[in-house]
Amino acid sequence: MQRLNYHHLLYFWTVVREGGVGRAAQRLQLAQPTVSGQIRRLEQALGQRLLERRGRRLALTETGRMVHGYAEDIFALGEELATAVREQAGGRPGRLRVGVVDSVPKRVAFQLLRAAVQSQSGMRLELREGTHERLLAGLVTHDHDVVLSDAAAGESSPVRAFSHVLGESSIEWCATPELATRHRHRFPRSLDGAPVLLPAAGTTLRRALDAWCEREGLRPRVVAESDDRALAQELAAEGMGLVPVTAVVAAEVRRQHGLERVGAVSGVVERFHAITVERRLQHPAVVELTRAARELLFRHAARPAPVRRRRPA
Repeated sequence: MQRLNYHHLLYFWTVVREGGVGRAAQRLQLAQPTVSGQIRRLEQALGQRLLERRGRRLALTETGRMVHGYAEDIFALGEELATAVREQAGGRPGRLRVGVVDSVPKRVAFQLLRAAVQSQSGMRLELREGTHERLLAGLVTHDHDVVLSDAAAGESSPVRAFSHVLGESSIEWCATPELATRHRHRFPRSLDGAPVLLPAAGTTLRRALDAWCEREGLRPRVVAESDDRALAQELAAEGMGLVPVTAVVAAEVRRQHGLERVGAVSGVVERFHAITVERRLQHPAVVELTRAARELLFRHAARPAPVRRRRPA
């Protein structure tokens, strides 16, 4: 095999990232025939086809998927090297670029990020919030060093990423003292018909709560759905309904909003992940973030009660 030409590999990687030769040529400021020719040379050097046409679009071959995975690692490392050199030359502190999935409780994210920042004096923190899918895509384009999510990357993800489990916590229902007193009796049966404030449909926690309600034979009255857990807690403080809260930060939430615990969601845990393009964590702040999560935040997290099996009538 001929020696690998990294310019050719860059052109191939850009075509895959941009979704076609035309867009890649615009990004690279080259003519389309030039880009196509360089990819053919890469295929010749490797002795394998990397792209094939399926209808009107290009698709990766099996070898192409493997080569693309290596290319992502290579160029991610190159970007990390360039950034480190620029910051060292300019005497600037390092930075940590974090994507926070909008369904992650803000208090959980704050606890994690505080540990990361405190571990690196003078480090600049750059935060972006968005959906799980959009933030994972940002890992490939080096917009983020890490994504904090309540879901793993998943085998179906178009992004080659690795999920590092930070910890897990049970879930409990909270409400104003008046609602808590009313619905604490005969819990969880008391939630049937009760006003509730739920996470948005399609989120990991919402699916788990829907399954729990079905298992318990409950049909609560949904007053509001929201991606923003902090907003849902504000609404709960106004007495609009019961709200599910991550147990690891529940005491702080109850104290701030004047809420009381109603009961635990048996058999449901919420897991949190740090997702990166690295199999082994490299960024020191991310390493500290995971350490703090496992040793400080989630070490004493409440465990869910065992699932009660309903007896057949």
